[in-house]
Amino acid sequence: MQCVLLAAGMGKRMWPLTATRPKVMIPVANRPMLAHLIGAAVSAGFDDIVCVVGYREEAVRNYFGKGERCGAPISYVVQRSQRGTGDALLSARHLLEDDFVLLNGDMLLSSDDLQTVSRSEGACMGIAEAVHPEEYGVVEVEGGYITGLYEKTQNPPTNLINAGAYHLDSRIFDYLRSCPVSERGEVELTDGLQEYISNGELQGIVFSSWMDIGLPWNILDANALCLEHLEPEIAGTVEENVTFHGAVVVKEGAVIKSGTYIEGPCIIGENCRVGPHAYIRGSTAIGAGCHIGHSVEVKNSVIFPNTNIPHFNYVGDSVIGSGCNLGAGTKVANLRHDNQSVMVGTQDTKRRKFGAVVGDDVLFGINCSVNVGAAIGRGTRIGPHSYVRGIVGEDTVIR
Repeated sequence: MQCVLLAAGMGKRMWPLTATRPKVMIPVANRPMLAHLIGAAVSAGFDDIVCVVGYREEAVRNYFGKGERCGAPISYVVQRSQRGTGDALLSARHLLEDDFVLLNGDMLLSSDDLQTVSRSEGACMGIAEAVHPEEYGVVEVEGGYITGLYEKTQNPPTNLINAGAYHLDSRIFDYLRSCPVSERGEVELTDGLQEYISNGELQGIVFSSWMDIGLPWNILDANALCLEHLEPEIAGTVEENVTFHGAVVVKEGAVIKSGTYIEGPCIIGENCRVGPHAYIRGSTAIGAGCHIGHSVEVKNSVIFPNTNIPHFNYVGDSVIGSGCNLGAGTKVANLRHDNQSVMVGTQDTKRRKFGAVVGDDVLFGINCSVNVGAAIGRGTRIGPHSYVRGIVGEDTVIR
């Protein structure tokens, strides 16, 4: 069966990380989130992957190629302008057979749940229970079938949400062509699904495991989930007097220097240098080519490739982009003392602990202080002894 992956969008809510990459290429446990989804699809038995790309499509094509590293062939379709999920599916019509599974590209789900969707008799939608259903499309279910589908509402009738996974047939294309353009100027997939619902034909399948990755702090949750069952692997060089506690992966070419303490689950990418006397705490992923240096502490964070955190730094509960450099003594705060959840701009992370989200190629001088909830745009230059808070635009110079 064919599996269609929607991977064309920029992901504006993931700024500043998506200024330089499509959302689906953001790393989770040192692999693009889309790679985790493709892996689940292949494990579920799909042997034909169709990927709808658009924004910075070359990043997806260059990483996955024709599917050589995935175990299944991949075909690409380009959505030239992002005019909604329905329009994205329509762009792939010429490659699709009558029976296929459609997945949003920005989530994690298990191969078992995906297999259940693929084996359903007739059209179906994957659904999940949510703590905050008002943030998603909400569904009502009766007798195993979807009876109502509502976009984000402050008073959701249930806690069951649309998980962005569907088993569909070719009728969806006629339904979508007859749909009016939404107020956002888009062709909405959910409008096309209303035809199945009104005919009593759209089944609802509750997922056992599912996670949306729509906001920067969701990356931390997804990373922790992917690292839960990490198998220890030491392919790099580990000097004397290094301590590992729990599952730790050290990839080829990496060097862990003396006096370093690493708590798993943790993954250290290829050609990294860690230590001496560094402290890496659980649920952390360090991308390839990074330098985590002397007396540096990193906790529950995702560090993208080729970033340097080299001297007397602290980074907690943060997402740091590629090619960044933290000057000696620069630290990221990650805890509010008033027991309130951290805000990033006007968005509530619903987390008491969250540090910062930093775009690519951001350079910090020595002894900078970054407050909780900071979002720093790519290319920013921050002078020594600076205090950084709130939203900082791209290519900003702070003296």
